[in-house]
Amino acid sequence: MNEQKTVLVTGAGSGFGRGVALTLARQGHRVIAGTQIWPQAWDLRQQAEAEGLPIEAIKLDLLNEIDVRHAWTYEIDVLFNNAGVAHSGTLTDIPMALVRASFETNVFAALKLTKGFIPAMVARGSGKIVWNSSDAGLQSPPFGGAYTASKWAIEAIAATLRDELAPTGVKVAAIQPGFYLTGFNDTALEASSYWYDPATAVLPTWEGPFTPPGQEDPQPMVEEMVKVITGESDRYRTVYPPAMEQEVREWIDAEWDKTV
Repeated sequence: MNEQKTVLVTGAGSGFGRGVALTLARQGHRVIAGTQIWPQAWDLRQQAEAEGLPIEAIKLDLLNEIDVRHAWTYEIDVLFNNAGVAHSGTLTDIPMALVRASFETNVFAALKLTKGFIPAMVARGSGKIVWNSSDAGLQSPPFGGAYTASKWAIEAIAATLRDELAPTGVKVAAIQPGFYLTGFNDTALEASSYWYDPATAVLPTWEGPFTPPGQEDPQPMVEEMVKVITGESDRYRTVYPPAMEQEVREWIDAEWDKTV
């Protein structure tokens, strides 16, 4: 097993975050599991206690100043920036409030949390920051522009921090999951039905079902995330599954030859 680490996981109340928190703890790592709301923290505590796992579940709403300052009191080896939101719909019609909300959580709040941990990591000459991006941070599929724009911003932030912090001993990595059945994609699509009005919209939007086919079991992706977090994998970029990596590479290459 890798050397025991203390890892702060954001967005640990569900999906990838919860899976990563549990998997890390089962491997013997100490996990600070940040959840958006108290009921999620309580629920995760019950599971951790039942399994005897070294998980400390805390409330960590990235938009809550009190929660963020409390998180900064922990001394951690690794920060896994996993918490995020997704709002679907064409960029032409999606309300600007939702575009801003995407950036507030996915980009600005995550960067603020990260900046609070960097000084201690630099002072001791070690630490790791792992960003959970998306394959959508390397592609631009329609109906998801607000989300993909925020993930492209994360890609830029992660790459910049990687190069700026390299001389200090602090490592940075970015993970780009493909299409997984965590509920995240489904709710992002369904949420658009709350504001979309065909009578006033300029363009058509996504039509149900809101659980799109082709989503995969998230556990293999969780295991890849854990490898990056613990250092078992030293790759800067992890696009997974392998078929998605090939798709992303082909998409990027094709962009050079497109015309308008």
